[in-house]
Amino acid sequence: MTSTPSAADLIVAVQLYLGEIEPQLVGRAAFHAKVAGNVLAIVKRELANPPGPIEAAALHGLTGLNAPLADQRAALCARLRDGRLDASSPGLIDALLAATLAQVAVDNPKYATYQRLKGQP
Repeated sequence: MTSTPSAADLIVAVQLYLGEIEPQLVGRAAFHAKVAGNVLAIVKRELANPPGPIEAAALHGLTGLNAPLADQRAALCARLRDGRLDASSPGLIDALLAATLAQVAVDNPKYATYQRLKGQP
């Protein structure tokens, strides 16, 4: 019986291919190969640790809504706009930080401030 490769396996295969051909490329083609490799790395991290559920849980604590993330974001924005929430509201900064760290873990986990906040050297 054969199995279909996972999305992560397919990404790794393409990353390996790009790693093989990239030294042979120059100029625009080399740049685009590097960009493609970076995109694949982001997709792989997002598949492994999607930031949406972390943000949804953080926003649920502020909005009390069991709703799609977009609706929770809209509710949070409305509460900030009308003054029901502000920087002194309990949990707001922590929720925004948790959501931001989850997204940066996908987008650029080598970012120095992210590593400092996560307690990494």
